[in-house]
Amino acid sequence: MPQATRLLLLPLLASASIAAQHDLTRDLCDLLDKKRVADRIPGLSCAAWIGDEVVFARGFGESDVENGVAATERTVYRLASISKSVTAVLAMQLVEEGALDLDRDLCGLVEGWPKKRWPVTTRQLLGHLGGVRHYRGEGESTRRFPDQRASLGRFAADPLLHEPGSRYLYTTYGFNLIAATVETLRDAPMASVVAARVAAVAGAATLQDDDQRRLIPHRAQGYFRFGETLCNSRLMDSSYKLGGGGLCSSAPDLARFGAALLAGKLVSSATLRQMWTSQQTAAGERTGYGMGFRVGELDGALQVGHTGAQSRVSTTLQMLPDAGVGVAILCNLEGVKFPGVAAEVLRRLRDEAGR
Repeated sequence: MPQATRLLLLPLLASASIAAQHDLTRDLCDLLDKKRVADRIPGLSCAAWIGDEVVFARGFGESDVENGVAATERTVYRLASISKSVTAVLAMQLVEEGALDLDRDLCGLVEGWPKKRWPVTTRQLLGHLGGVRHYRGEGESTRRFPDQRASLGRFAADPLLHEPGSRYLYTTYGFNLIAATVETLRDAPMASVVAARVAAVAGAATLQDDDQRRLIPHRAQGYFRFGETLCNSRLMDSSYKLGGGGLCSSAPDLARFGAALLAGKLVSSATLRQMWTSQQTAAGERTGYGMGFRVGELDGALQVGHTGAQSRVSTTLQMLPDAGVGVAILCNLEGVKFPGVAAEVLRRLRDEAGR
């Protein structure tokens, strides 16, 4: 192509790119605001990425209803159980370094984890197959714990609920034990490890422990509905479960975490294949959960991610690895489900990426 022709085409190509970006932004804003209105969500923030670029970041509604503070792309929300995916990445980094054997019994490695009837391994815990219990009506904690090893006392003395490997049983406490393992092998508190090994690498400055004492700019308030009445969420100090549900982030920084994963910046592609393959029970039954991520399909393509639900928030992080796209949706209302809108956003991103 002659140089003159190329120069004439450049403005046209740039104009087409701007138009496509405008269409994507309009479509996603429409999808997300309809969801917010339909579910009467006070505040919602979303970020989406294609390749290594965050192509969409917006907030809708209010992050703090009492004070009339708008939700924006900078609003920071609790991640709830999406924290499990971050913990899984930290564990698999140790595996890649040769510092952690996925099939080693954690008794004798982690101080405060006693000998059980059967060995319990990190591989089993990463797939909710370890027999460690979930919540049992003890209520949320408002106590401050210095690290994850100190919080093991909430469940460590309880017997395993089944022989590890025999059953799938979703458990936040199992991921607390993984976090205590990370702390033991890194000789550092979980919050510091997250900051150095994930947030700094991904360029996600707001991805951090949800410390109730520390001032975190743009942190959202949280709500639940009692009938038709919007109420403030219950108090909770998540320091007892950083590994299972105690981190926070803005939507764009959570998207940067996802993009860094897909780009192989946090763990290798071979490790990701392990993490994104459904584990199975000893009887051969697939669980739909890999290592820190739920594993499924969207329109026949691999879909991986995690959802979160706890005091103050409902959250989701969903990715199509083969298309190199993903979305993070965070809101400050308890009890909201996002599978439908997340799937539509992923389809729109996939179509955009394929242009």
